[in-house]
Amino acid sequence: MLSDTICTEKYIQNINAVTLAFVGDAVHSLFVREILACHHDYKSGVLQKLAATHQSAKGQSEQYHKIAALLTAEEQQIFLRARNAKKMSKSKSATIAEYNISTGYEAVLGYLYLSNRQDRLHYLLKQAMQIIEK
Repeated sequence: MLSDTICTEKYIQNINAVTLAFVGDAVHSLFVREILACHHDYKSGVLQKLAATHQSAKGQSEQYHKIAALLTAEEQQIFLRARNAKKMSKSKSATIAEYNISTGYEAVLGYLYLSNRQDRLHYLLKQAMQIIEK
């Protein structure tokens, strides 16, 4: 992945939480697609539908609840900052609470990615998404 030299740690600490979620959304999407491609022999249309359920605000909210107790204090702070941030858009298919939680979850993923903490990022994603692998 590309994050090893793009942003300084100081910059990452001060980046807008919703921007972290923007990055985390892409990281999450790639991880979901990788798992689906490596564990299922479905056509791309089926894979797209499966990915959409896991990438939705509702799906991400459920994933967050699986790992909430595993977050460090620093990760929890990032989550809360993004969850509570004012957002310019709303989800069409999720509650406000689910959407806010998914934004916080994505921000944690984005933060770990930009901080080049790949081992931690993969650990949390695997814990959150074990159900896909089955």
